[in-house]
Amino acid sequence: MDRRRLLVVLAIVVGVALIAIAAVYWAEPAKSLPSFFPGHQAGSNHHHVKHGIASFLVGLACLVFAWFNTGSKTAPAA
Repeated sequence: MDRRRLLVVLAIVVGVALIAIAAVYWAEPAKSLPSFFPGHQAGSNHHHVKHGIASFLVGLACLVFAWFNTGSKTAPAA
């Protein structure tokens, strides 16, 4: 597998994971987040909406990066 294809696969995996993390941030209050997530606070009912938005946008950027890198390597003939 060449480096370009490996980078595309890695970007897709990271993008999907970050979008899933965004859904966790939006669905769970701070007390229910896994302890390794930034924003975990015991006893807090606050939802970290901004963390979810940031995770979603970075995940979306990874997917867009993968999409642009799956195109052909040559320019179309004029």
